[in-house]
Amino acid sequence: MDNLEKEVIDLKQKIESQQFKIDAIYVSVEKTRKYFLWTFIITVVLFVLPLIGLIFVMPSFLSIYGGGGSIDSLTNASSSLTNLSNLGL
Repeated sequence: MDNLEKEVIDLKQKIESQQFKIDAIYVSVEKTRKYFLWTFIITVVLFVLPLIGLIFVMPSFLSIYGGGGSIDSLTNASSSLTNLSNLGL
């Protein structure tokens, strides 16, 4: 009976030790989860939101710089050159 009691006490100590290790693992896993969450949030803020902003900015950007090759801009340029030559420049 004495040997059985020692085994029971030994098992209880092992279970308590494992519980302590499990609690430490849980804390570590929670820290890692929070790290990944903040990494995801920062990725969204620094990468995805600017892409969404480009969707709204690109049409206006292209309309400003895309008009340089149209026929209307060439006639405007030739009329500007005519006005300059009329001024003597």
